[in-house]
Amino acid sequence: MTSSTADSALADFQRGMAAYESGDYETALRELLKAAKQGNVEAQYNLGVIYADGEIVHKDDAEAVRWFRQAAYQGYAPAQFNLGMMYEHGRGVHKNDVEAVRWYREAAEQGDATAQFNLGGMYRKGAGIPKDDAKAAYWYHKAAEQGLAEAQGNLGMMYASGTGVSQDYIKAYMWISLAAAQRLERAASLLDDLQRDMTPSQIAQALARSRRWRPGSDTNENQ
Repeated sequence: MTSSTADSALADFQRGMAAYESGDYETALRELLKAAKQGNVEAQYNLGVIYADGEIVHKDDAEAVRWFRQAAYQGYAPAQFNLGMMYEHGRGVHKNDVEAVRWYREAAEQGDATAQFNLGGMYRKGAGIPKDDAKAAYWYHKAAEQGLAEAQGNLGMMYASGTGVSQDYIKAYMWISLAAAQRLERAASLLDDLQRDMTPSQIAQALARSRRWRPGSDTNENQ
């Protein structure tokens, strides 16, 4: 794409999003389509979302996949994640866990937390890839470090049971406490279960770690 084409596509995209925000959906679709056909990755992604949601157009998963795919091949992580979801659930394409793993991995390696979480789930289930609890824990950890509550809860459970990682109640309690702070529904009952196997000193240590923890860094986990 030449710089002039890119500039034109960006302008069309911006007009399209402005129209969308103002409720002028006809103009929004027209401008987004112009931008998408010129290769604007955000326009392609947003068209995919619009067709997948079906709120302002007739819901069309195949059309959503078409636009997600174009953005995904340009390396756009949100589109890669959504394309993975479409393959995992068989929306607009035949269900294909191998392809789902492929696109989750593309997005996960760019740091997309939800893709990291879903890729961990695919390893945990052995869906589209050989079951590997250690790799599941690795990807849950990546997502948990970014503050994704579901990943923190799952990682905590893996530490509690010693699945894919060495059993460590302190780390388990720390991660589940962080998930509980974000109101993950099952976290409170998981903490209650853990407390039965932990000393007050261990619980205090885990809570101290959770208080020091910040998204993007797990440096306190090993203290």
